[in-house]
Amino acid sequence: MNYEATCKKVIDIALQTSEFISSEARKFSLDNVEVKGLHNFVSYVDKGSEERIVEGLHKLVPEAGFIAEEGTRGYNNEQLKWVIDPLDGTTNFIHGLPVYSISIALMDGDHTVLGVVHEVNLKETFYAWKDSKAYLNERPIRVSTASSVKDSLIAAGFPYYDFHKMHAYLDSLEFILKNSHGARRLGSAAADLAYVACGRFEAFYEYSLKPWDVAAGAFIVEQAGGKISDFSGGKNHIFGEELIASNSLIFDEFFAIASKYLGKK
Repeated sequence: MNYEATCKKVIDIALQTSEFISSEARKFSLDNVEVKGLHNFVSYVDKGSEERIVEGLHKLVPEAGFIAEEGTRGYNNEQLKWVIDPLDGTTNFIHGLPVYSISIALMDGDHTVLGVVHEVNLKETFYAWKDSKAYLNERPIRVSTASSVKDSLIAAGFPYYDFHKMHAYLDSLEFILKNSHGARRLGSAAADLAYVACGRFEAFYEYSLKPWDVAAGAFIVEQAGGKISDFSGGKNHIFGEELIASNSLIFDEFFAIASKYLGKK
């Protein structure tokens, strides 16, 4: 497979889907919201976006399976699989808060080989493919050069239904607020990771994540020179529901902070 050519076609699919999301955002009503679980929302926009993405990707790579948030198509142990969030930041979207993204990753076995994150409102497309640099709208990007947590801006993500680590998470956040440039919570893990990749944030961490939240963004961070792990220092960050991402210079320091509070006891 020519990963660069495939990536460009995936970007086209994301951009076309973004136009649909933007057009629906102008007339969206909370009456259109469905509840999947505790604080877990979905709308016809999520579903319609996923249908568009899946249709385009299936034509592009017919042999690939799908791990998609809304379950439009399934995964039957295919070697290649797309990991898709058609609208990462649904809660933001339904409230009219302008931070939400499309996230598309292609995995070959256990390895991600392509990632695209498109932030709809700023029309920013972050992407990378196997052995490439990371890019934002055709411009190469790198993680930041901050060398300590005290000089860093940290992105945090708050779980919305799984609160078993909440007290420990808030303790870690208190430490970060007191010992860094501050913390931000955007509400889209895909955007958080993309912003680490381009140096807007130095680090991001969250638990209770799904593969479609992080597969593309984590890959882009790595291609931009950053580091990724789970809370135990391993590489189960896509399917292990927890993730730490940062530039390479503060990774050890930030990992020590996060794992102190959130690592396995």
